[in-house]
Amino acid sequence: MRFYIALTLIFMLLLIVIPTSGVNKEQSTILNNDNKVEVKEDNGQEEKNNKNSVSTSKTETVTKNKTDVSKQENNVDSDNSNTNTNSKQTQNNGITKQIKEEGTFKILDVSTGDIMEVSVKDYVRGAVCSEMPYTFHAEALKAQAVSAHTYALNLQESHRKNPDPSLKGADFSADPSNWRVFVTEELAKERFGEQFPIHWEKICSAVDSVVDIVMVYDEQPIAAAYHAISNGKTEAADNVWGNSLDYLVPTTSEGDILAPKYQVDTNFSSQEIKNKMASTFSNVVLEGSPDSWFEEVSRSESGYITEIRVGNQVVTGQEFRNALDLRSSDIDIKYNKAQDTFTLTTRGYGHGVGLSQYGADYMARQGADYKEILEHYYSGMELAKAVSK
Repeated sequence: MRFYIALTLIFMLLLIVIPTSGVNKEQSTILNNDNKVEVKEDNGQEEKNNKNSVSTSKTETVTKNKTDVSKQENNVDSDNSNTNTNSKQTQNNGITKQIKEEGTFKILDVSTGDIMEVSVKDYVRGAVCSEMPYTFHAEALKAQAVSAHTYALNLQESHRKNPDPSLKGADFSADPSNWRVFVTEELAKERFGEQFPIHWEKICSAVDSVVDIVMVYDEQPIAAAYHAISNGKTEAADNVWGNSLDYLVPTTSEGDILAPKYQVDTNFSSQEIKNKMASTFSNVVLEGSPDSWFEEVSRSESGYITEIRVGNQVVTGQEFRNALDLRSSDIDIKYNKAQDTFTLTTRGYGHGVGLSQYGADYMARQGADYKEILEHYYSGMELAKAVSK
């Protein structure tokens, strides 16, 4: 009997001393909620008005936080999200629609006049590297990859049906040496230096996981326009280009108001304004007091100027914006009589149509995946797998 009592006591002591090996999943999971993004200072692209250019986006390279937009130390990638993306099989889960593509793009280098033939993978890698800061969230990079691939495919098919002589047989144009639309791996090495392996790996990891995914509408690749920062709501395509597209309609983009330089004041003397208007709009007449030179005619539901009277003429908001090289067409105009200067306040950066790059990064940092981001900015589109012919 004493023997059994002793064994019982020993067993009870062991239960107290030895910890269990199971750990509560909720308690052991640490969620990364670091929303700071540090972006390389020169990794942005000028918005292009060239109709043959794949992108009309411009990305300013700065640091953003959900509640703090103060700049972080250079060359420190503060995106702590997991960049080891899932396999293609995982990324393609649920995508059953297919679309045929050639597998390469012919790109006219506007600086050299040469035509490059680039594989889809190399193009999309270079496009994302050129068009979006590498420190953006991996899901935002994926969304950008799908947008760039889709837009290139849209232009390729369009120009095959209706060739543009200025492209010299290419599908579209780019300016790699100036980091516009697309860059080569070699140019990326030159810019990133010792940090190249880290940055390139992150870009490639995101791109390669979605490289065969595109967006379609009515079985055709969409014109997947994108821009840097909206004014808080994206713009309808017809208000910018005159064409109504069902998938490019206004939607909210609340994270954009936290983007760096979301609102910017630009000053001009009255003489500068007069010179710029005269050089842009033929036969324009600006008479009387400068405070009577401009009159807002109409704005879109998203808040962008659609028409504005300039002296004796009425022009579009985009034409007015381009004449003064302003960041967007959401513009407020004030005239200071004492200083004889105009202050033009803009909100956002770019034409405002389609995907907002800073908005995509914000959504990703709130937990959205690339599919949810694309569905938000491109209404009614479907994802499809691009298969080589």
